[in-house]
Amino acid sequence: MRETFHRRALPTDAIAFSSPEGRGLFSEALASAGLNGYFPLAEQFHTQSEPAFCGLGSLVVTLNALSIDPGRSWKGPWRWFAEEMLDCCAPLADIRERGVDVEEFACLARCNGADVEVRRGDVSNLEAWRAALAMAASGEAVVVASYDRAAMGQTGSGHFSPIGGYHARKDLALILDVARFKYPPHWVSAERLWQAMACVDPTTGLARGWIVVRRSAGARITDPGGCCVPEGAI
Repeated sequence: MRETFHRRALPTDAIAFSSPEGRGLFSEALASAGLNGYFPLAEQFHTQSEPAFCGLGSLVVTLNALSIDPGRSWKGPWRWFAEEMLDCCAPLADIRERGVDVEEFACLARCNGADVEVRRGDVSNLEAWRAALAMAASGEAVVVASYDRAAMGQTGSGHFSPIGGYHARKDLALILDVARFKYPPHWVSAERLWQAMACVDPTTGLARGWIVVRRSAGARITDPGGCCVPEGAI
C-alpha cells in the first residue's frame, strides 16, 4: 500500500501562524503596519491543486489579490484566475510534472496583466530582501519567494509561496504556504529565508530568489459591477 501523508511538523525555528506565539507576532506586526499587504492575499488564498503547482497556486493568489480581471471566463459567467488558466508560457501538462522556474513564473505573471521584477538570491543582498519584505508588508506590491525547502529544514526542494507580512523588529517574514496540506502558514527568520533563496535551482543552474508583482498600467481591473474595464476607467 502506498504511503500517504497528512501534514508535516514545522521545523523548530518556524512559528506556526495559528499558534499562541504566531498570533502574538501577528498582533505586533499588525500594530506596526507590517501586515497591510496581508489582507488582500488572505481574501484570495487557496491551496495549490497539484503537488507541482506551488508556482501556479502562488500566482493565482497574487493576481486575484491585485484585482486583475483575466478578461475571460473561469466557470459560467465568472471571470476569475484559476491554475488551469495559466498556460501561456508552458503547457499545463509539463507544469503538472515539473512545476515552474522563476523565469516561467515571471512570464506567466506578465502575460496575465502584471508587471514583474525578478531578484536573484545570490546577487541580491540581505538589505534588498528586507526592503522587499517592507514593500510586501505595505501592500505596495505582492512579493513571492522562490526558495529551497531543504535549506529551511523542511522536506522537499524548490517551492514558491507569497509573503504575507513582515515583523521588522524581530526580522521575521510570514510565509503563506500554498501547500497547506503540508505546512501551515508560518513565521521564519528573514535572513534564513534569504539564504534559502540563494540556493541554485538544478533545472536552470540559476539561484532562486523573489519576484515583486504589481498590476500593470494597462491591466483590466475587477469592477464591482461585473464589467471588465481598463484601469483608470472606473
